[in-house]
Amino acid sequence: MDPLAAVSEELAEIDGQVADIFRALSNGFQKLEKIKDVNRQSRQLEELTDKMRECKRLIKEFDREVKETERRTDANTHKMLNEKKQSMIKELNSYVALKKQHQSNLENNKRVDLFDGPSEGFGEENVLLASSMTNQQLMDRGNHMMDETDQAIDRAKKVVQDTVDVGTETAAALKAQTEQMSRIVNELDSIHFSIKKASKLVKEIGRQVATDKCIMALLFLIVIGVIAIIIVKLVNPNNRDIRDIPGLAPPAMNRRLLWTPN
Repeated sequence: MDPLAAVSEELAEIDGQVADIFRALSNGFQKLEKIKDVNRQSRQLEELTDKMRECKRLIKEFDREVKETERRTDANTHKMLNEKKQSMIKELNSYVALKKQHQSNLENNKRVDLFDGPSEGFGEENVLLASSMTNQQLMDRGNHMMDETDQAIDRAKKVVQDTVDVGTETAAALKAQTEQMSRIVNELDSIHFSIKKASKLVKEIGRQVATDKCIMALLFLIVIGVIAIIIVKLVNPNNRDIRDIPGLAPPAMNRRLLWTPN
């Protein structure tokens, strides 16, 4: 028999679900290593990440159940449960590290150059224009092009600075949303755990109510029977088929004298 099942059926059920997720993660990462397409690798990583989130939620629920059973288990059993929980956490962390490694490799594969080399096709046109200009015109034209280049650089710097500012604000907003989502997930886990406990309590109360109703019905039948016997004895006191009820005096008999005076 599973030692966890001997302690709690819920612990054994959670342990089975976590084991299933670990098997799915192992098979998923083996499949990921065989995928060559970058988009398919990204989708596979997202699926594995969802499974790891579910596994984290189950481990939290396992920890709550361990704390619930701490009062009614001995020290050895509690130690065994804690070792089981630590083993789950260690295995999950190994898959998280493997996921980060694959994520890093995936980002390296997706990386592209942000700057391209100078375009071609306009060199010949510039040569033709320069051959028809005087030296002064060439100098003016060069100065004008330098001014335009400086203005373009200033505009590019402004765009880069605006992009950096937007990126900083976006990162801060994403961090706040991530923390909020984490709090929401923890609250949902707590609500789910409370609902399960409430369901168990309602079932126990239902069983107690059903038992109380049976006892009340039996007592009611006994009282009705006693009342019926009393009524029958009062209506027909000479009926010998009904035994006297303890505590209820039998009807008085006619008095007979054993000796009569002359």
